[in-house]
Amino acid sequence: MEWKEQYEKWSSFSGLEPEMSEALAQLAGKEEELEDCFYKHLEFGTGGMRGELGPGPNRLNRYTVRRAAEGLARFLTAKGAVAQERGVVIAYDSRHQSKEFAMEAALTLGRHRIRTYLFKELRPTPELSFAVRYLKAEAGIMITASHNPPQYNGFKMYGPDGGQLPPGPADELVRCVHEVENELAIEVTDELEMKEKQLLRMIGADVDAAYLEQVKSLIVQPGLVKEWSGQLKIIFTPLHGAANLLVQRAFAESGFSGLTVVAEQQLPDPEFSTVVSPNPEEEQAFAMAIEYGKKEQAELLLATDPDGDRMGVAVRDGSGDYSCLSGNQIGALLLDYLLSEKKRQQRLPANGAVIKTIVTSEFGRAIADSYDITTLDTLTGFKFIAEKIKEFEQTGEHTFLFGYEESYGFLIGDFVRDKDAVQSCLLTAELAAFYKARQMSLYEGLHALYEKHGYFEESLTSVTLKGKSGLEKMAGILDAFRQSPPDFIAEKRVTTIEDYEALSALNPLTGETANLDYPRSNVLKYKLEDGSWFCVRPSGTEPKIKFYFGVKGTSAADSRRRLKTLQDEVLERVEGFR
Repeated sequence: MEWKEQYEKWSSFSGLEPEMSEALAQLAGKEEELEDCFYKHLEFGTGGMRGELGPGPNRLNRYTVRRAAEGLARFLTAKGAVAQERGVVIAYDSRHQSKEFAMEAALTLGRHRIRTYLFKELRPTPELSFAVRYLKAEAGIMITASHNPPQYNGFKMYGPDGGQLPPGPADELVRCVHEVENELAIEVTDELEMKEKQLLRMIGADVDAAYLEQVKSLIVQPGLVKEWSGQLKIIFTPLHGAANLLVQRAFAESGFSGLTVVAEQQLPDPEFSTVVSPNPEEEQAFAMAIEYGKKEQAELLLATDPDGDRMGVAVRDGSGDYSCLSGNQIGALLLDYLLSEKKRQQRLPANGAVIKTIVTSEFGRAIADSYDITTLDTLTGFKFIAEKIKEFEQTGEHTFLFGYEESYGFLIGDFVRDKDAVQSCLLTAELAAFYKARQMSLYEGLHALYEKHGYFEESLTSVTLKGKSGLEKMAGILDAFRQSPPDFIAEKRVTTIEDYEALSALNPLTGETANLDYPRSNVLKYKLEDGSWFCVRPSGTEPKIKFYFGVKGTSAADSRRRLKTLQDEVLERVEGFR
């Protein structure tokens, strides 16, 4: 259907909610914006969907949420009465309309007599993952757009293991959603009727308590925490998101008494009005925490994103100021601490494994190698790490020890099957206590790891390309890299080209190829003769194409120089393609 026909269908729909009618009226005459709202359905992929709020099938609104929930309902109904009875857990964060969208999803499922567990109040993504497992549900829905700007929201899907669905079931779910042609015609049930039929159960405190017990069990050295926790000063900001209360409870119940919360950022705010972006990957998100840190003379600053799955860290550097650590650096510190302490306590399994993504630093592999621990790579996205954990359970080949990705996502305890900022905050506090007991800062601990394993340095550049034309430009850039691959970058020969769509690795020097054992994905990775690498991939959740870079130098200055040269040459090439 042409976009104008879709627009007419929505405009003439007598049951359209007033807010949507008003939004359409404001767009009258703005053909380019209207086309973007109506030229397609908001893409529902293997992990769900994410998009800007607004009218039309290519925006997130109550009708597109119903469409996604209707697809899920058909998917579960096809599995039979047991799946319907096991039901779906729904959680939501602090974004615009999150609570309303959560209820819309529940009422859509109720129309199909599917049991639903709905959190009474906002909760973080990792608790949703835990709750699916704890309640033995068949699926989970998280209403969130993670760390995207305020005008976004999303609908994330989880399977019965608490992780996002693996390829087979995910493809079937996507097919069910795509078969729902008219989002405006979806019928929903009544909240009161669902409760009367015991199809809707509101949850909260019991799941919180069970989840926190598991989180607290991750403390590696209870004695260390007991001795040093009161001597640490820690600043925490949830950036107006869903992790606030659980992080505070986890710290209090574990004995950390020196936690100060950034008051201006602790309450939910869908506009995230105190930050430019509610993303703990970005230094500006720490501005208020740094002010608090200077006032309190705090050793550690922690920040979580709106749905509480990502954690950022800032620590005092050698000059006395605060430096924000990268996700790769945080992961390296946590990994080394976990492995060293498990080895000391003789709890390090011989078949232990660390899982990271193909765009995560090789720093972690170097650390794991030093403990004779296997490192496995997955595609970008924590669902692939969760799939590996499930595979370990089924085969017994490996024991999961730690999973992480460069985008500030970490997992220590596998009772959750997504990245977990609550776990991560608690273990990072214990890590700070560990170094304080040795009269070291986290910053000094990081540089000790660099001295031991080499100076790894990474960066990420994202190019935003919105709308229909943006998608075409992204496809063109990837095609150009495939058709005209570089022979040299930064004066170093390209030794391997990994194409995750073709599932092949090419040695351009010999012409030899090898198969890649991954799900297909439109991603390219280039490895250079000095161990440097760069990767090109379109974002699965935002209108961006991302370029990842990694190097290893002999010093901090050498690695920075190598990284800048690599990055500049690749991006210059991209400009030529555009």
